[in-house]
Amino acid sequence: MRALLLFLARHEGFKNFALNLRFFRNTALRFVAGDTLDDAIGAIRQANQKQMLATLDLLGENTLTRDDANHACREVTDALNKISHEKADCYFSVKLTQLGLNLDPELSFQNMMQITRHARDLGIFVRVDMEESRYTKETLQIVERIHEQLGNVGAVIQSYLHCSEQDVTAMIQKGIPVRLVKGAYLEPASVAFQKKKDTDANFVKLMKMLLTGQTYNAIATHDESIICATKEFALSQDIPKDHFEFQMLYGIRRNLQLKLAQEGYNVRIYIPYGKHWYAYFMRRLAERPANVAFIARNLFRG
Repeated sequence: MRALLLFLARHEGFKNFALNLRFFRNTALRFVAGDTLDDAIGAIRQANQKQMLATLDLLGENTLTRDDANHACREVTDALNKISHEKADCYFSVKLTQLGLNLDPELSFQNMMQITRHARDLGIFVRVDMEESRYTKETLQIVERIHEQLGNVGAVIQSYLHCSEQDVTAMIQKGIPVRLVKGAYLEPASVAFQKKKDTDANFVKLMKMLLTGQTYNAIATHDESIICATKEFALSQDIPKDHFEFQMLYGIRRNLQLKLAQEGYNVRIYIPYGKHWYAYFMRRLAERPANVAFIARNLFRG
């Protein structure tokens, strides 16, 4: 299935066919705010009106040229200006391969420095998203460099990677805020747990490490058993609700998002937008075939 999905992601004929299917587009756009920044701002407004926070993700990764990487940097900077102007309760998430990491790590560092500096001047936090394991070390090194110079930046740690406990320890020691996720890429057994129970157990272990630290961290999951474990641990340790936040993806488990917000937890919605939604949607399915069943299950849940 993975090979088929990757083939379809590259196949222009199928892409053109799929884009003309209303069901396909409507399904994809349940998980993407829309093509434009204005669409994204509208989604932020809806979240904020329901007492939830937001983070934006401009779709696109693995840029092919330096010009593309620099253009993405400018687009993110423009989006930060819009967030500030609209006084939206939102920060920004950025993938380093979108800024040229796959071309030249120093290029992505300079672009991310520019974004982080501008965001800091506007009072907006930025977080560097995590991608495949081959980028993990370089990504965290860049986050650490930026944090040392500017602060105002956070990292993402994937609980299915064997190295994540070590990475979480390093982030805690350096005072870098973390978004903890399970991980959605297809990784070999040499670097990642292959069984859900092992990934989940590591997630809970890392969650406890983060919640007892001094930084404000994000627990990003739709897994109700892990959400319950997080709530129970926080209660048992007298950790206040405003010491951390839950993060969930736009369009998934909306009733659960609202429930957590109504219970007084900080809830942040991860809102992707942009014209590259087709490739994003197909790659998310291809990265892990289990995502297909996951999305299918959640299409009919609130």
